[in-house]
Amino acid sequence: MARKLRVEYPGAIYQVMNRGDRRQPIFKDVLDRRRFLETLGEACAKTSWQVQAYGLMGNHFHLVLELETPKANLVAGMKWFPGTSTSRFNRRHKFCGHLFSGRYKALIVDDSAKDAGRGTEAARLVGRGIGGATQRGSGKGENRPAIAK
Repeated sequence: MARKLRVEYPGAIYQVMNRGDRRQPIFKDVLDRRRFLETLGEACAKTSWQVQAYGLMGNHFHLVLELETPKANLVAGMKWFPGTSTSRFNRRHKFCGHLFSGRYKALIVDDSAKDAGRGTEAARLVGRGIGGATQRGSGKGENRPAIAK
C-alpha cells in the first residue's frame, strides 16, 4: 500500500519531528547539536524555510517551520536535511547506517495559530518540551538567530 501524500502549500506552518533509530541518541555532545543547527541553517538557505521554534532532545527533535516560498517544498527540503545530518554525524563519529528512525512526522499547524502569531501554538508546544526538556536558542552554544530570518 502506498504512503499518503504529504499536504504542502506555500506559507504553511509545520511541526516536524523525528527520533533516533531504535530510540538511540541523535546528539552525543554540544558539537553535534551545533552541527545539526548549522545543517538546518543550510536547509533554510536552500528552501527559504523559516524556523519559528525548535526543540532538541537527546533522541529526537521538533521543528516549527514556515514555508516562505511560492513553491511548497517541505518534502524536497526534508529529503536533503536528515540525510545530510546523518552523513555528517556518521562521518564525525565513524559510524555507518541510519541516524533517524523511519519517516519524519509533519503536522500542519492550524491557520488560526498562524494568524495569532506565526505558529505560536506549535512554538508553545515545543517550548513546553514535548517528550522532554528542550534546548532552545540561548542554550549550550546554539544560535537561533542564525537560522531564523
